[in-house]
Amino acid sequence: MNVRIVDDVTDLEVKLLMTCLYERYGLDFSQYSSELLRRRLLLFAENNGLRSISLIQDRVLHEPEWLDKLLCIITVSATPMFRAPSFFHCLREKVIPALKTDPYFRIWIAGCSGGEEAYLLAVLLEDEGVYDRCRVYATDVSEESINIAKRGVYAPVTMSEYGSIYAESGGSKRLSEHYSLVNNEAVMHPNLRRNIVFARHNIATDSSFNDFSLILCRNSMVHFQKPLRDRVFSLLHESLTFYGLLAVGNKESIRISPLEKYYQEFDPEHRIYRKMGQGS
Repeated sequence: MNVRIVDDVTDLEVKLLMTCLYERYGLDFSQYSSELLRRRLLLFAENNGLRSISLIQDRVLHEPEWLDKLLCIITVSATPMFRAPSFFHCLREKVIPALKTDPYFRIWIAGCSGGEEAYLLAVLLEDEGVYDRCRVYATDVSEESINIAKRGVYAPVTMSEYGSIYAESGGSKRLSEHYSLVNNEAVMHPNLRRNIVFARHNIATDSSFNDFSLILCRNSMVHFQKPLRDRVFSLLHESLTFYGLLAVGNKESIRISPLEKYYQEFDPEHRIYRKMGQGS
């Protein structure tokens, strides 16, 4: 089905939908790239057989289950962390040793999507013998994504791909040792979830909820406009312990934040920064 596109009308529909999401659900996308929103909303309408963006508004107001379907499209990250073997290798060789100095530490994955990177991080922490000394908090704005993450069930072909990447990153075993094949699905072993907390959290609107030694917020701010980026950096800064480590995406940088002066580069190649001051 073709979606009706009249530039000025479509732009108005986008604005009205954003107002609807804020007024009804408290979701604020006003600082997202307008072009990103327009493109993803039109794709969502087309994929769901809706002839206009206004019909999306009707669905999310009267059929709440449509909200999570929409959020999965709007908030999807560009490049998942686990597709970068060199980043995982950096975590193993540089980041985890830095965390080992603490008897107990917390990690926050802000924007965990379907949970794959949380499980892979848990495997890495198991490899390094520190998983029982930490708690991993994996959050996402989408309730549907959180439910998928809690289930920990993925396509075998996908897990095979991640297994190769895990091996390239320095994995000492096989990723397949951490999941079982059941009815042609890869089911993560329940024991791997013992120190992971999956929860809904919106970095664009919600507050800090704990102190973390490591925060991974990779590729979540690519399409944010500056006021929202600054707001998110402030949230991450508030949530990070002194000397804590912050990892952002390869198109993101603390250098574009007013908080830059409180950080030192820990690993420039992988955009990992160490907090050296608190600020106000």
